[in-house]
Amino acid sequence: MEEVIFENLRCHPPPRNAPILPPRRVQSERLHIDGDILSYIVNDEDKVGVYIAADPLTQDRNYYEVEILDSGLQGTIAIGLGPSRYPLDCQPGWNVDSIGYHADDGRLYKSCGIGRPFGSKCLTGDRIGCGIKFDQTDVSGVRPLVKVFFTRNGDEIGTVVVPWPHGGLFPIVGLHSEGEELELHLDSHFQHDEVILMTVDNIDDEWSRLHQIRLNGCIMEYTGRGKKLIDVGLAQARSPLDPTYHYFELEIVDPGENCSIAIGLARRDYPKHRYPGWNIGSIAYHADDGKVFVGSGVGEPFGPQCHKDYQIAPVNSKESILLLLLLNKCR
Repeated sequence: MEEVIFENLRCHPPPRNAPILPPRRVQSERLHIDGDILSYIVNDEDKVGVYIAADPLTQDRNYYEVEILDSGLQGTIAIGLGPSRYPLDCQPGWNVDSIGYHADDGRLYKSCGIGRPFGSKCLTGDRIGCGIKFDQTDVSGVRPLVKVFFTRNGDEIGTVVVPWPHGGLFPIVGLHSEGEELELHLDSHFQHDEVILMTVDNIDDEWSRLHQIRLNGCIMEYTGRGKKLIDVGLAQARSPLDPTYHYFELEIVDPGENCSIAIGLARRDYPKHRYPGWNIGSIAYHADDGKVFVGSGVGEPFGPQCHKDYQIAPVNSKESILLLLLLNKCR
C-alpha cells in the first residue's frame, strides 16, 4: 500500500547531485519533554502545547498510544494525526488534513474546530491510541483515503476516513491546561485484550504484565527510578481470583527506603503508573501507612504499618478482578 501512496516520489527522483536532507526531528512548543513524558508549560498567551513526531505512521508502525498520567485542571488533552507542518499552537483535528480525539469532551475533530460526539471523556490513568488501517486504503480517487481508528484502554472506539496528505500522517499530541502530563508510546501495537493477556514477555507464566519489576523465581524487585509518583512498578497476574484460588499473599523481604508497597485487586486494564486503590475499580492495602484505598487517592485507617518479614494478603474478588502488586521507592 505504501508503494501506491508514495509512487509519485519514485516517479520523480531527486537530481544525482541533490544535497542530502537531514533526518526529521521531533517538533514541539510549550511542552516539557523528559524521555517519553510530556508535560504542559503554562504560558501568558494561553496557547496549546503541541508535539509532532519525527516520522509518520507506516504499515510497520501504524499505531501509537498515550497514557494520561495527570489530566490537570481541564483535561484538554488530544491525540491524532496530521501533516508534518501542522501548526504548533493548534490541537490535532482543528486544521486541514488533521484529525484528533479530544479527552476533555470525547469528541472527534476532523479538519475543523467543531467536533462531533465520538467516544467517552478520558481521565488520569486512561490510555488512548490512534492508528491507521493501511490494508483498507482506498486509492480510487485523486488522493488516497485511509481509515484512521482510535482506542481507549485497549478497546477500539471507531474509525473515520481521512485523506492522505503529501508526506504522510504524523502522530500529533496536544495539551492545554496546567498540570497535564502524559506518557507517549510511539512503538505501541494495537492488540485485542485477549491477545494482551497472553503476552508474558518471556517471564513466569503466572504473570501477564510486569512493569519496572525484575522477577527472580518468587522474588520481585523494583527497578524503576523512584523519583516521581508515576515511577511505579507493576506486577499483574495472568488469571483472576476465583472460588478455587481466592487468596494470595506476599512477604516483605526488603522494605526499601519507605516501604511503599501495596497489595490489592483491580480491573484487568488498571493503569501501570497508579497504585492499586487509587483509581476506580480497585482496592488495596498500603504497607507504608496501613490504610486501605478504595478507588480514591484518600485512604482510610485499616491496619498496622508493615515492615520487613510482614505477610499481607487480600481476600475474595469478582470474576473480572485481577491481583496487582505494585512497588515504588517513593511516594
